[in-house]
Amino acid sequence: MARTASLSGFPEWLPEERLVELHVLDTLRRTFELHGFSSIETRAVETVGQLLRKGEIDKEVYGLSRLQDDEGDAAAKADPHALALHFDLTVPFARYVVENAGYLAFPFRRYQIQKVWRGERPQEGRAREFTQADIDVVGDGELPFRYDVEIALVIAEALNALPIPDFLLRINNRKLAEGFYTGIGLTDTAGVLRSIDKLEKVGPAKVAELLKEELGATDDQAQAALKLASIRTKDTSFVEQVRALGVSNELLEEGLSELEQVIAAAVQRAPGRVVADLSIARGLDYYTGTVVETVLVGHEQLGSICSGGRYDALASKGNRKFPGVGLSIGVTRLVSRILSQDLAKASRSVPTAVLVALNNDDSWGAAQDVAAQLRSRGIATEVAAKAEKFGKQIKFADRRGIPFVWFTDDDGKHQVKDIRSGEQYDADPATWTPAEEDLHVRVTAVH
Repeated sequence: MARTASLSGFPEWLPEERLVELHVLDTLRRTFELHGFSSIETRAVETVGQLLRKGEIDKEVYGLSRLQDDEGDAAAKADPHALALHFDLTVPFARYVVENAGYLAFPFRRYQIQKVWRGERPQEGRAREFTQADIDVVGDGELPFRYDVEIALVIAEALNALPIPDFLLRINNRKLAEGFYTGIGLTDTAGVLRSIDKLEKVGPAKVAELLKEELGATDDQAQAALKLASIRTKDTSFVEQVRALGVSNELLEEGLSELEQVIAAAVQRAPGRVVADLSIARGLDYYTGTVVETVLVGHEQLGSICSGGRYDALASKGNRKFPGVGLSIGVTRLVSRILSQDLAKASRSVPTAVLVALNNDDSWGAAQDVAAQLRSRGIATEVAAKAEKFGKQIKFADRRGIPFVWFTDDDGKHQVKDIRSGEQYDADPATWTPAEEDLHVRVTAVH
C-alpha cells in the first residue's frame, strides 16, 4: 500500500515500492528499445515562451527563480525568456528536434522517460511531480501514416508486459471528427472537440447545452455530434455506422480510412486491446489525426494512463515542418494505482540475494572475497557488518528481505542457508547460483 506523501503532490516510494516502479520503467525501456526507439533526455527547464506554445496552461507551470531575486511573480510571468519547469515532454521534444535537426536521422524514433512538474490540485492519479514515458516518431516534411499504426501497437505491447489489469486503447481520428462537424455545418471544429472532450465528465445533456449556448449549434447539430461520439466498436464496423449518419465530407472520409487502418491492424496484432471510440477528442488543438486515450478496465475513474496522437505541425524551422506521432504513459499515475490497489508486488524488498555472515571480525576480508566471487556472476550480495551470533545475522537478513545467508567456517568450508525454508547445504562461491526466480527481484501481478 502506497504511503501518503508528506508534501502533497510529490510522491515518494518505500524501497519495495520503488522496485515496482523500476520494474515498470525497465519494462517500458526494454520494449521501446526492441522496437528501435533511441533514448534522449531534455533539460528540466524551458523558457516560459516555449512552454506556452502549447496553449494557455500558465496556471500549471512552475516558474523558476532564485530566492535572492527581487522581481515579483507578475514580472516573471510576463517575461517570455523567464525559466520554468517543463510540464510535459512533448514541448521540450519539439524544441529538441528543431535545435538538433541537422544531427538527427529522420524519421527519428525517440523515447524519453523523465520527471515533469505541473501545478494542479493533487488528487488520485494527479501529482505535481510525476514521471512520464513518451515515444514519438518524427519525420522531416512528411511522416507516413503507418507510424500511427505502429505507435499504437508498440504501446499495446509495452502495457501488456506490465503487471496491470486489462487495458483498452480508445482510438479516434481528428480528421474524422472535424470533417463530420464541418459536414453538419459546425465550423468551429476545435470548439466542438473541446466540448465533446468533456462528455465523460459532464454527460451528453450538458455537452449538448454547451454546443448550443457557446457554439450556436442547433438542436439537430448537437444531437448529430453526440450520435457520432456514441459510436464505439471493437472492429472496423464503425465505418458503416458513421456513414449511416448520412454526412458527406472529404476530410471525414480521410479520417475514416486512417482510423480503419489502425483498428484493422490492432484487431490482428493486439486483439481485445484496442477499440474505435469516437467520443475521444483530446482537447489540445495541435492534434491533427489519430488520437488515443488508454484506460485500465475496472479503474476507469483513474482517467487515461496513456494518451497522445498525430501532430503535423508542432515543430517547425522556417519552411521546414516536422510532423510526428507519439504517445505518453503516465508512469506515476500507473504505479500509484498498482501500489494503492495492491495490484502487483515485488518478490523481496531489496535487490540483495545473499548476506555473507561473519564468524568473527577477522573474517571480514575473507567474506568480502566470497561476496566478490558471487557478484562477479551477477548475484547481488552484502557482507554483514558485525560478527554477531549467527541467529542475529540471520534475523538481520530476514528483516532486510534477503533470502540466503552464506557461512564459511574456519576450515574454509562453505554453506548457504535458505532462511525461508531452513534448508542449508554445501556450496562453492565460484559456481553456486540461486534459482532463477531468486537471482533478481521479480514483480508479479496479484490475482
